[in-house]
Amino acid sequence: MLAMQRSNSSGIIASFSLSNHTAMVQEPEVEAVVARNATRSPSNPTPAGLTMTLGILFNVVALIILAKAYNRFRRRSKATFLLFASSLVATDLAGHVIPGALVLSRYSTNTTPDPISSFRADSADPDASCLFLGGCMVFFGLCPLFLGCAMAAERCMGVTRPLLHARLVTTARTKMALTLIWLLALCVAVLPFFNLGAYTNQYPGTWCFIRVMEGTTATDLAFVTLFTGLALSSLGLAFVCNTISGITLVRARLKKRSCSQRCSARSHDTEMVVQLVGIMITSCICWSPLLIFGLTSAMRSYNGSLHSDLDTYRGLMVTGVRMATCNQILDPWVYILLRRAILRKIYRITKKQASFKGSTFRSVRWDVSPFQNSEKNSVNKI
Repeated sequence: MLAMQRSNSSGIIASFSLSNHTAMVQEPEVEAVVARNATRSPSNPTPAGLTMTLGILFNVVALIILAKAYNRFRRRSKATFLLFASSLVATDLAGHVIPGALVLSRYSTNTTPDPISSFRADSADPDASCLFLGGCMVFFGLCPLFLGCAMAAERCMGVTRPLLHARLVTTARTKMALTLIWLLALCVAVLPFFNLGAYTNQYPGTWCFIRVMEGTTATDLAFVTLFTGLALSSLGLAFVCNTISGITLVRARLKKRSCSQRCSARSHDTEMVVQLVGIMITSCICWSPLLIFGLTSAMRSYNGSLHSDLDTYRGLMVTGVRMATCNQILDPWVYILLRRAILRKIYRITKKQASFKGSTFRSVRWDVSPFQNSEKNSVNKI
């Protein structure tokens, strides 16, 4: 009996150690399979192509509307705003066509059987198309934010200091300001070509951006800090200018000035400020995730604490760049939907619905009141 117990216990111990050894051997294999599935690059370019097509279509429609409006308001103060808005939509259109074509080409070329090794090789040594795509991401990312800030500052001057605005703001100076904005964004985008920062392939291997995930150096951190600081500063300045313009228009509305020409000008100002607020809110929602995730991942990568959360930040960066792409789709819709003609139609429909509900409520009260009067008369008779 004792020998049987010894043999049974030794068999149990041996089988237990064998199962542990098998689990320890299989565990790295399972982790490798999971990691390979997690970092496998998508081969379906349909979402990217659909996003590119929608962006081109919406921006072309907005450009047509803006061109007609610019010809109608060529000699008015709104012409400057329309010139800025047309430049914004044209920049968004180019930001869809050029990077979108590069992304689709990377989808078509990224067909290797081992996506992990290909992605790591491209990250270590990006090609010319990757460098150009990274520069386009920075350039077409900063331009809409700079233009939105310039539009907000121009409207703030037009609302608060109309005489100064009429004297200083001209079509020639507006075109000069647009040129300076594009040159500033271009200067920032080409900094990595002068060894200040670097562009690299980003997960899942279909787009390129600033090196913020692996091997981040001090120059990379400085470059992403500059990019994020300029973008957030533009959003903050636009918020301040739009707030001042909105408060000024509300005060003018409360004073109820009787001059019809001044009221017409105020209605145009209100329309433009509403559009600017819509553009600002859209830019904040769409660009803030990529800016915050990029800066956070660069800081953690530079400090050496990103390795444990590398897959999480890769997913966050993909989400951020998708939301940033949506900004170029939504910008034209902000202008199309927030025009004065559309807002008037929405106001009339809402007013009709409210008046219909009010008339229905009054008719119900009118039908109930005779019944209440007859009931009171019968009670008085009793």
